[in-house]
Amino acid sequence: MNDRWGLFQKFLITQEQQVSLTDFLINSGVIIVLAVILEFTYIKAARTISNRRQFAGTFLLIAFTTMLIISIVKTSLALSLGLVGALSIVRFRAAIKEPEELAYIFFAISLGLGLGANQTMVVIVAFVVAMMILWGRYFISGKRTSQNLYLNFSSSKKDISLNQITDLVKKEFGKFHLKRYDENNKIIEASFMVDSPKPEKLQSFTANISKISEDARVSFVESKSF
Repeated sequence: MNDRWGLFQKFLITQEQQVSLTDFLINSGVIIVLAVILEFTYIKAARTISNRRQFAGTFLLIAFTTMLIISIVKTSLALSLGLVGALSIVRFRAAIKEPEELAYIFFAISLGLGLGANQTMVVIVAFVVAMMILWGRYFISGKRTSQNLYLNFSSSKKDISLNQITDLVKKEFGKFHLKRYDENNKIIEASFMVDSPKPEKLQSFTANISKISEDARVSFVESKSF
C-alpha cells in the first residue's frame, strides 16, 4: 500500500522541463505559414455567406494560442490540471452561424495542438491532405467569381410586405441572411446578405421588385466594404 502511495506521489511531482526554444521557433514559423494558407483557403473555397475575410483573420491567433498553451502545459502535470480548472471557469462563446465556420475553427485548433505536441510532420501531412480535399471540392463545384453582397431595399409600405421581399430574395439568390429590418407608417426598409450572385440575378431581382413597387430603391454593396 505504501509503495502505491509513494508511486502516486512521484507521479504528482512536477518535473522541471524546459521548452526547447529552437523547436518552439520552428513550430511558430510552421503555424504562421499553415494558418495563412488556411485563411486564404477559407476566403476562396468556403461556402458560407458571412464576411469570410473578417472571420478568417482569427485563424492565426487561434492556432498560435493553442500551440503556445500546449507547449507550456505538456511539461507539467500541475499546469495541465490548472488548465482544466481554468477552462471550467472561463466560458467561451462565439456567434457561429454555420457548421463550416466551426469546422475551420476546429481545424485551426488541431494545427495548434499538433505543433504544440511537436508532431510537426504529422501536422504538415494532414494539412496537405486537407487542402487537397478542400481545393478539389472547390474546383469541382465551381469557382466563386465575386464577393458576398449586401442587398439594401426600401419602398413604400403600402406597395409591398416583408414576406414578398424575402420570397423574391430567396427565388433569385437562394441562401440569404436578413441583417436589418425597419418599418414605420410610410416606408419599409430591409438589408440582406446574399451569396455571390451573377449580374443577371441582380437585374432580374430589380426588375421583379419594380413590377410590385414603382418607388422601390435597391442597392448592392460588397460585404468587405463594411
